[in-house]
Amino acid sequence: MVTRLPRGRHGLSREEVAEAQRIRILVALAETMADKGYVATTVADVLKRAGVSRETFYQLFSSKQDAFMAAFDGAGDLALDALTEEVDPDGGAVDPIDRFARGLRTYLANLVAQPAFARMFLVEVYAAGPEAIARRAAFQQRVVDTMVAELGEANRFACELIVAATAALVTPLLVAGDLEAIPALEQDLVEALRRLIT
Repeated sequence: MVTRLPRGRHGLSREEVAEAQRIRILVALAETMADKGYVATTVADVLKRAGVSRETFYQLFSSKQDAFMAAFDGAGDLALDALTEEVDPDGGAVDPIDRFARGLRTYLANLVAQPAFARMFLVEVYAAGPEAIARRAAFQQRVVDTMVAELGEANRFACELIVAATAALVTPLLVAGDLEAIPALEQDLVEALRRLIT
């Protein structure tokens, strides 16, 4: 959990304080929703866990939904960054499927390391309403488009299948709390992609 700001004079700028409070709120939101679900989570629950005032919350977010969307977008950006990792540790050319495998490994490891955010991103999003569901679909399309850029337009459907399969396989493991099984999905997903592409 993100620690509280120091009391009294601390030398932090107003922007640094606001960003620290924003992060605490988003972490508290994800953790509370992991415990209670989107519907049962209240702003008061988030405030208590984050250790911030109601005034601070509403200076940063207009509603629980607004905070959820901010957390969702942040988690989505991090997930996409993991999946599109292009750095070759050996400095040479990288096969696009090998690059995908490394990105998928990082993505799955991040889900395990941050289960509250993973649950929010993959489970609670469906309770957060039509706007959140549309945002989830748009995120999946961004992932597909990124894969297509590497693997070619002829492989779009294969990319759509792998993206959908990844979410479908991870979500029940996350709900069941079987985090150890999540990284084991990598090999089968990568092999499936190899068989699917033209």
